[in-house]
Amino acid sequence: MSLTKRIDMAVMRAITLGQGTGAAPRQLSEALEYACTPGGARIRPTILMSVAMACGDDRPQVADAAAASLELIHCASLVHDDLPCFDDAEIRRGKPSVHRAYGESLAVLTGDSLIVLAFEVLGRAAAVDPMRAAQLVVTLAQRTGMPGGICAGQGWESEAKIDLTAYHRSKTGALFIAATQMGAIAAGQDAEPWFDLGDRIGEAFQVADDLRDALCSEAELGKPVGQDDRHGRPSAVAQLGVGGATERLKNILAGAISSIPSCPGEASLAQMVTLTAKKIMPQPTAAQRA
Repeated sequence: MSLTKRIDMAVMRAITLGQGTGAAPRQLSEALEYACTPGGARIRPTILMSVAMACGDDRPQVADAAAASLELIHCASLVHDDLPCFDDAEIRRGKPSVHRAYGESLAVLTGDSLIVLAFEVLGRAAAVDPMRAAQLVVTLAQRTGMPGGICAGQGWESEAKIDLTAYHRSKTGALFIAATQMGAIAAGQDAEPWFDLGDRIGEAFQVADDLRDALCSEAELGKPVGQDDRHGRPSAVAQLGVGGATERLKNILAGAISSIPSCPGEASLAQMVTLTAKKIMPQPTAAQRA
């Protein structure tokens, strides 16, 4: 089975669990699946699974639960990010955002339901390995809430003075740190050595996202562009220019590869990081570089 199919199946099992088998609100049930499909690149669960496999993947059911829960949190964050109180985005992944398709109230409930479902999925994994499941719950909670999770990242945007490093680490880096650490935990390894890899991939993704926001079209991204400039957010492009941000991205990715902890699948992980780099690296024109 391909890694992509394994992840998609884990996510769909989780959504089916969330929809239940008894009486449930039809539109909210539909919105859970709508928010998570199509799946996009599934970069975060792919990194998680890649780390788990590099470390032995001796509890595949736990790794599946970890990957699904991480993707559910990511999708929930997108639903909330698109709300009128934040980005007021009309499209996401090439289709109407959840609040445009189902209304603002159901969009809030959809994001909330996905967050709760993520932790239910991990809770159920305790039947396979209680200790790993408990560690996964704590790690995902830390990277979702306060003080250093994606909620904190969104919160920084309301501050008069922004700590750019903390902002980027929380808003974008948090779920990549979760990906590498949860992958290690799912395979029975210590999470701490995997912090740097996730942190660097997260930083790279943030810089790449800043570049895409500045260089790409809405049709290319499947979501609104120019959001950083429109909302006055700090970005690598604003700080370094296109050329400087592009060079910064290359340096971060090189550092990410060198930070991979020693493990049986170290070479395959290096290849995964390289492939991820190719996926996220925008290609500016000569005029845009200037």
